[in-house]
Amino acid sequence: MADLGTENPEVGLARHTLGELPGEHIPGDGTTTTTDTTDTTTTTTTTDTEAATERLLREGLGDYELEPEDLALLDGDLPELSRPDNRDSWPTVAIVGRPNVGKSTLVNRILGRRVAVVLDEPGVTRDRVIYDADWNGRDFHLIDTGGWDVGVKGLDKAVATQAEIAIEMADVSLFVVDANVGATATDEAMMRLLRASKKPVILVANKVDSERAEADASGLWNLGLGEPYPISALHGRGVGELLDVLLDALPPVAAHRVERPADSTPRVALVGRPNVGKSSLLNSLAGSGRSVVSDTPGTTRDPVDEVLELDGKEWVFVDTAGIKRRIKQTVGADYYSVLRAQSAIESAEVALVLLDGGEPLSEQDVKVVNLVVESGRALVLVNNKWDLVDEYRQQELKREQELDLAHVSWAPKINIAAKTGWHTNRIVRALEAALEGWTTRIGTSRLNTFLGELVAAHPHPLRGGKQPRILYATQAGVCPPRFVLFTTGFLDPQYRRFIERRLRETFGFVGTPVQIGVRVREKRRR
Repeated sequence: MADLGTENPEVGLARHTLGELPGEHIPGDGTTTTTDTTDTTTTTTTTDTEAATERLLREGLGDYELEPEDLALLDGDLPELSRPDNRDSWPTVAIVGRPNVGKSTLVNRILGRRVAVVLDEPGVTRDRVIYDADWNGRDFHLIDTGGWDVGVKGLDKAVATQAEIAIEMADVSLFVVDANVGATATDEAMMRLLRASKKPVILVANKVDSERAEADASGLWNLGLGEPYPISALHGRGVGELLDVLLDALPPVAAHRVERPADSTPRVALVGRPNVGKSSLLNSLAGSGRSVVSDTPGTTRDPVDEVLELDGKEWVFVDTAGIKRRIKQTVGADYYSVLRAQSAIESAEVALVLLDGGEPLSEQDVKVVNLVVESGRALVLVNNKWDLVDEYRQQELKREQELDLAHVSWAPKINIAAKTGWHTNRIVRALEAALEGWTTRIGTSRLNTFLGELVAAHPHPLRGGKQPRILYATQAGVCPPRFVLFTTGFLDPQYRRFIERRLRETFGFVGTPVQIGVRVREKRRR
């Protein structure tokens, strides 16, 4: 970038430069001032000058060949972010049962899309995961749970506890049993648990793929929960009839309010490689055991949403599965979990990338950060487990991040200890700063004034005896900020990075990627 400081008086914006317009220009600022000291006169003159600036710059583009999409970009308004009202509180349905009876398959069948991780092995689902569902015009919440069992310890015990919490939250429970196996001792124990809840229970005999198999389902009458409804969640057989029965059992008003966010509530994806403390952080912020936590890497599989109010503002935190190396994504439940994690990033506004402060920065950490940037999400870097990091390691980690994460030096960085809650109160401030940068807009006149001064002071280097000029610039969108530059030639990537760096220095853009596109346009032939 040594040649960026070369002066070239021939470089300007289209046929006009800001030096030809009235007023005195302040470097790095798009406003103008006059000798009048009254606020009203100054504001009026500034507004008039900005309007004149934009009009003259647009006129300069008339000498160049523009495509219809260019004109649409120049004339179009930026879309406003939608702010729909909050949803009403709907009744809640919990799908429960022992491991590997087809609960998640039934969830996917009811929702009409594959959202829950499904695999032909027990213990795939671990957390309780809430979805929005509807049938015949009736809306309700659907809770997928992990397999419940008796006498379990460790991770399996935590999974069973989440299922029990779901039963307490629910207005109606769908108790899923494998009709091919019949009622087991675990099924009988769960039956007693469901009866103790004193809430409606619908007995679902799953894996009934034919009329001949319905005879096996009839044996489930012995559980004492009434008529078993035979279905095949995999093929959809009997699911419609089951949902009709479910609607009859749903109360008109939910007994337990399930907090579900409005679409305007900011979504925060907790991402990182396995075992960096994502679930521990969610539990710390929620003040409860919302997610299953274990020292075993890869505990979380389905994204877990939780609506939290922090510092008087609602946020949706999404706990995701750890993103592993590509070679480990090819088989089993982990493959589908990573796909869900990537989808969670794309549906969020901001991503909290957790790094293990006690371990060296890995190639996979950098890949996770790059995934967030490529998705165009706002970014906050969180060094977790800081209570286990000594002073030497702190300096070493700082050097690692300066070297390997230099391309995201604009991202806020905070150090926390998720298990103890140390410094987790700093997260909201970092999130708000990143979201502010992610939604920042710059007026067209101010943007072109800034670029005019920048290009005059630091013109593009000569390439093959030619020097591209920036004719006009506009901000094409936000979330993330996207800029389009109309030029007379290709801009070197190095010069684009220089423009981005100066944009950040002048306008902030903390915590957000900035996308700069170039449209090369030629002069009209006379």
